[in-house]
Amino acid sequence: MFKELKILDEKNKTLRQMSKEVSLPLSKEDKDIIEKIIKQLTYSQIEEYAEKYNLRPGMGLAFPQLGKLKRIIVIVYEYDEGKFENYVVVNPKIISHSEEMVALETGEGCLSVNREVEGHVPRFARVTVTGYDPEGNKISYRLREELAVAFQHEIDHLNGILFFDKINKKKPFFNENEIRLI
Repeated sequence: MFKELKILDEKNKTLRQMSKEVSLPLSKEDKDIIEKIIKQLTYSQIEEYAEKYNLRPGMGLAFPQLGKLKRIIVIVYEYDEGKFENYVVVNPKIISHSEEMVALETGEGCLSVNREVEGHVPRFARVTVTGYDPEGNKISYRLREELAVAFQHEIDHLNGILFFDKINKKKPFFNENEIRLI
């Protein structure tokens, strides 16, 4: 039985608050929430399930989007048709990043933002993220391109930042000479 998660809308003030570090290992309740997030994000990227359950496609979700101010992010990355890799990072930190900046050519979206937002969001092309898995083991990822963008987007949620905060209001779009569009 699939039950859709209740994701907060951008108007909810909880999304603008700082999340707190989480003690490890995670509680059963938090692990159950992670399983539900993985299932929903996976379903949302598979067309037949997305239609069946009326899900907006998404590849990441942070706990604050569910009204829980905990530093936990979940990313479900489709690396090949129908093949997914799950990333669950507790207390994530970006410990290094490239100088090169990129932006998604189509712009970013967010499951908490139920409207179109025009503009490019400048992000680091490569980042190294450290944190912990749900059992409390230290983990580290070196990420690039779309996956690096997704991690930065979700970590922003932990700090009360929404993607459109990073769009330059005076010049929302970049050209290829200014930033690499991916």
